[in-house]
Amino acid sequence: MKTRLFILAILIANSVFSQTKPFVLGVTETIASKTLKEKRTINIYLPDGYKKNDTTHYPVIYLLDGGADEDFIHVVGLVQFNTFDWVHRIPKSIVVGIANTDRKRDMLFPTSIAKNKEEYPTSGHSDKFIAFIEKELQPYIASHYKTNNDKTIIGESAGGLLATEILLKHTSMFNRYIIISPSVWWDNGSILKQSLSMLAQDTLLKGIYIGVGKEGLTPGANPLIQEEVVQELYNEIKGVNKHAITSYEYLPQETHATIGHIALFHAFRLLYPERE
Repeated sequence: MKTRLFILAILIANSVFSQTKPFVLGVTETIASKTLKEKRTINIYLPDGYKKNDTTHYPVIYLLDGGADEDFIHVVGLVQFNTFDWVHRIPKSIVVGIANTDRKRDMLFPTSIAKNKEEYPTSGHSDKFIAFIEKELQPYIASHYKTNNDKTIIGESAGGLLATEILLKHTSMFNRYIIISPSVWWDNGSILKQSLSMLAQDTLLKGIYIGVGKEGLTPGANPLIQEEVVQELYNEIKGVNKHAITSYEYLPQETHATIGHIALFHAFRLLYPERE
């Protein structure tokens, strides 16, 4: 099922000469997932100049937390700005925002920590969500839109943890990973012990960006310092894949709540140096 996603750009004026019309940002589609056994809402932005009947195919940026009331609208704005002809930092791209239903269920892998289980009782099913993205969503987008093989994922916080899990366990799903303030503390940092063999062997990986702000102690029964544990993640993976740009930024003027925009802006610059 497809509906139009609208933002009203102008309020109705009290003038006989005024005219209003919807400002169309993209489309919203509903996908019935067999893997997740539920319907999922997907928001899609098509770049300026996209035409069904020409031969141009576009990279796809997959956005976790991609609901219209989550990160979709402002991330699309950043993508649009960075693809303007006079900026030309990244190629014109399709953005696919995945709206949440149960964020903790989908983005957190199983934990052995009792306190984590108590505080996040629906968690532990990231494997199904990853399978949905790989086996259902990506093929759907490829068959319904004019895409090429360049795929990026953006994840922040728990979404950053999910992006990290995909990077380490299913590396070839994406060519670029933008990981912002990931919840590496989950399950007492067990993601840091994940094998790096798949990451090392992928020849199509182009870039990894990891950003973190000044965030302090993490949640949970065994709190860690977020800046330190994210730095540790970067230290584990830097240089492992010889084909990929690997960038890390500590942004001390930003918090967990504010880091998203500035980190993403920097990520586009660092992961596409050939376009500078």
